Amino acid sequence: MELKRVVVTGLGALTPIGNTVPQFWDSLVKGVSGAAPITRFDASKFKTRFACEVKGFNAEDFMERKEARKVDPFVHYALAATDEAVADASLVFDELDTNRIGVIWGSGIGGLKTFLDEVTNFAAGDGTPRFNPFFIPKMILDIAPGHISMRYGLHGPNFSTVSACASSTHALIDGLNYIRTGHADIIISGGSEAIINEAGIGGFNAMHALSTRNDDPQTASRPFDKDRDGFVAGEGAGAIVLESLEHALARGAKIYAELAGAGMSADAYHITASHPDGLGARLAMGNAIADARLTSDAIDYINVHGTSTPVGDPSEIKAILELFGQHAYELNISSTKSMTGHLLGAAGAVESIASILAVKNDTVPPTINHFTDDPNLDPKLNFTFNKAQQRTINAAMSNTFGFGGHNATVVFKKFEG
Repeated sequence: MELKRVVVTGLGALTPIGNTVPQFWDSLVKGVSGAAPITRFDASKFKTRFACEVKGFNAEDFMERKEARKVDPFVHYALAATDEAVADASLVFDELDTNRIGVIWGSGIGGLKTFLDEVTNFAAGDGTPRFNPFFIPKMILDIAPGHISMRYGLHGPNFSTVSACASSTHALIDGLNYIRTGHADIIISGGSEAIINEAGIGGFNAMHALSTRNDDPQTASRPFDKDRDGFVAGEGAGAIVLESLEHALARGAKIYAELAGAGMSADAYHITASHPDGLGARLAMGNAIADARLTSDAIDYINVHGTSTPVGDPSEIKAILELFGQHAYELNISSTKSMTGHLLGAAGAVESIASILAVKNDTVPPTINHFTDDPNLDPKLNFTFNKAQQRTINAAMSNTFGFGGHNATVVFKKFEG
């Protein structure tokens, strides 16, 4: 079978540093931090009292109040980002075959706020089971693509991918393959997450996964810095319209970039820690390059997983050095989590948007909050510290790695007809 080429024709983003794609990209290039004290709940007794929250968002701007109450915030975010992506791609569904348009959406945790509220209310009562009839439909992860399909009347493939922080990258990979093999013309893909609540922050605190730099939240996410002390929780959504090249050309769509290849692997090592030698990361990146029919020296930029954890950052860099060899020193590497925080299941989609725009604009967004070199990391590597850099980017790679050892990598390249 000859595989179809897949291109990106629409983008949508709702992030801690911008509620639209233009706002998000502008903040990335300027090196804006989205971290601030938590406003979602009283965090005064928590080890971590800050996060990267979405700001100035009102779900009722995207749906009726009655309907908004029936869905969890992670679905609010999904619908908002998808609205932007659909408009950006100029999709007129009445003129398209909606049987061949699908939605594949990732989330690592889903409706955690809904679950927390319902269980808290039950525990505070007299034991009589009084649960919201929308409890289960609000909580389950697959309800996000369900709502998106119902919003637009899309009858193609529709499901969720769940692989912790790699979830939305896996959603993109599934979208790529459904279009490649001729099972769909368009897939709306992406991911959303909304875990900034008592259970989310408390749970990650219990794992000692979060930064506790409460005195200086804006500089707390500092990937590859010697004094990094954990990731900063983020929330939001990213939506990407994937389309077969022939379908995009036939309707005169603008094309941001080509999704050229993807790779996946498993660490098979630990429930939360990455493989210390970067085994799974190296496999995923190598598989993605091969799938894209490129050589390693064709990659110009890697948007790394780079969570700002003591163990995870060095293992990813070790994998890059082993896979790319001498070419590693020609790469730009950056972690946009230094600005957005870690969006968990939405990270892959949001960071893919950053990678797509890097290719389109020949601009590498920075890794901000670098103060002290880590003596265990090769100083000759270009981590794009603190300031964006201009360079020709013909191909960019985006890495995401999830609890459970799930690794997923996608490669975007400049579109050439």
